[in-house]
Amino acid sequence: MDNLTKLNLDDYKPLRDVVFENLREAIVEGKLNPGQRLMEVQLAEQLGVSRTPVREAIRKLELEGLVVMLPRKGAYVANMSLKDIIDVLEIRATLEGLASSLAAERINPENIKELEKIAKEFEESAKCSDVDTLLKKDVEFHECIFKSTNNKKLHQLINSLWEQVYRFRETYIADYETVKNIIDEHRAIVDAIKKGDNELAKKYAKEHIEKAENFMIERTVNNKEI
Repeated sequence: MDNLTKLNLDDYKPLRDVVFENLREAIVEGKLNPGQRLMEVQLAEQLGVSRTPVREAIRKLELEGLVVMLPRKGAYVANMSLKDIIDVLEIRATLEGLASSLAAERINPENIKELEKIAKEFEESAKCSDVDTLLKKDVEFHECIFKSTNNKKLHQLINSLWEQVYRFRETYIADYETVKNIIDEHRAIVDAIKKGDNELAKKYAKEHIEKAENFMIERTVNNKEI
């Protein structure tokens, strides 16, 4: 837990929300590792807060599937099996298909330009194998689509699923052939959304996530990872 630092408190947010967001980010980015025990006292000391908001944050993280509570043992960062990842990706494929379909119906010209710009920046980052930027731009690409649905509940639901598998996406993005395919897949999704073809946008978005699922299965079988 040495990777955590004291919080910069936001006057506009309740303390429990600031602690929750900080811990969630630490888990998603791998600063807190799968299987690591979460000690309330230590976390509170490192973050510079009392135990109460830490306890509340841990309970909320449990609801999101990022933390597990073991009887008489305490809270631990959740481990994810291949089956867990596939389960999440199956749900994501359906929800992202829905999101792209809604975006094709509701997106405005400004968001279309933003989506095209992000897709281009992803492509440029691929030329220099900048994995960190590729990950960032991929998130921005999908976020732009979610935002364009004008459906906050759907947006929140998909984001919670993204966070559960975020730490495994670096393996996917770092693969050269995968990145080339993602560029083509992003282009197809953008074109379908621009045309307002909701069925095609749904199809391409669903296939985009299903390919990530197949990659995870193949890599795990071949390399015995996860």
